[in-house]
Amino acid sequence: MFSKTNLLDLDRPQLAEFLEGIGEAAFRSQQLFKWIHQRGIVDFNAMTDLSKSLREKLAEKAVINVPVFEREHYSEDGTLKWLFPVDNANSVEAVFIPETGRGTLCVSSQAGCALECTFCATGREGFNRNLKVSEIIGQLWLAQNRFPQADNLGARLDGVIASRVVSNVVFMGMGEPLTNYDNVVHALRIMLDDFAYGLSRRKVTVSTSGIVPNIDRLREDCPVSLAVSLHAPNDALRSELVPINKKYPIAELMEACKRYTDSSLGSVVSGVKWQRRGSPRDFVTLEYIMLDGVNDSQEHARQLINITEGVPCKVNLIPFNPFDNSGFHRSPDTAVTNFQKILIKSGLVTTVRKTRGDDIAGACGQLAGQVENRRSPRRKTSTDSLSIQ
Repeated sequence: MFSKTNLLDLDRPQLAEFLEGIGEAAFRSQQLFKWIHQRGIVDFNAMTDLSKSLREKLAEKAVINVPVFEREHYSEDGTLKWLFPVDNANSVEAVFIPETGRGTLCVSSQAGCALECTFCATGREGFNRNLKVSEIIGQLWLAQNRFPQADNLGARLDGVIASRVVSNVVFMGMGEPLTNYDNVVHALRIMLDDFAYGLSRRKVTVSTSGIVPNIDRLREDCPVSLAVSLHAPNDALRSELVPINKKYPIAELMEACKRYTDSSLGSVVSGVKWQRRGSPRDFVTLEYIMLDGVNDSQEHARQLINITEGVPCKVNLIPFNPFDNSGFHRSPDTAVTNFQKILIKSGLVTTVRKTRGDDIAGACGQLAGQVENRRSPRRKTSTDSLSIQ
């Protein structure tokens, strides 16, 4: 049976190739991209600057399948969370965080996650599959096109203009982006494309638990802002909290961070949107979740200073957001403040993330969706068995 091509899966060069394959000019990809991604139009007949013959070909050979959310939750602080079914067995979540002057969309890249970080709800769900390009970019498509129809839009967006509701995208939802590398990179290219969403590389962030080879690949293929889920200042503790550390230990990860921000390495990335080699920023953000009695002591702070010596970075301290049977507790505010003071005194730029959407389980570490697990997860679910160092 003939299967139509979902145009939401294609970046612009791929779309140009598709058009040439059906006997059309490659430049039409620019027009199609604008219709799909800027205007939110999915009906080929409504694309009035395309010839009738092209529209008929597209209707015959292509489709634009956009996501439909199953549930929408509003937080008291204005944060929104959507649940998207991606197949009969799995659903993923995306979160929109409105602030004055900007709107940040947190997207998922996998149904579940295979890395099994002990403090993360997604990791407890297990792993089913990678998301397709259309399922990743579809989260942004929906966010851009959802709000003009929403009630009391102005109050919720708090100053974000409707023409660009989403100004920032962070890959901090469900899944490890760099283990779904190819699809994530294609989605990134669509986000950055001026004929699609035109986002700045500085305002698109990929967060990784530390897949070192793909950090290096990302620097060459599609460099955007990088965040690293560190969460511990020594290998023994990090291997318990973030098991991928056993394969890519801290020293190796810190060297990858140095390479990512080194503008003297490699060749200039092709494309008119960037000239600087490598990362669009001269630092990597190190994410550090604050777990009471686990990684929040003053000694841990001093260890963190030592391992980041010579690494261009800033540290983002994240209050732990609880979920059922996590086995962890949020560090007291005093512990977070003291930890931050030690880091700042050493010269490390250090911020504390403001918790948003925790009342709808939309905050950092709380996204779980609905995942049919295809793996046997680790059984360690309590701080009782952690080697605290």
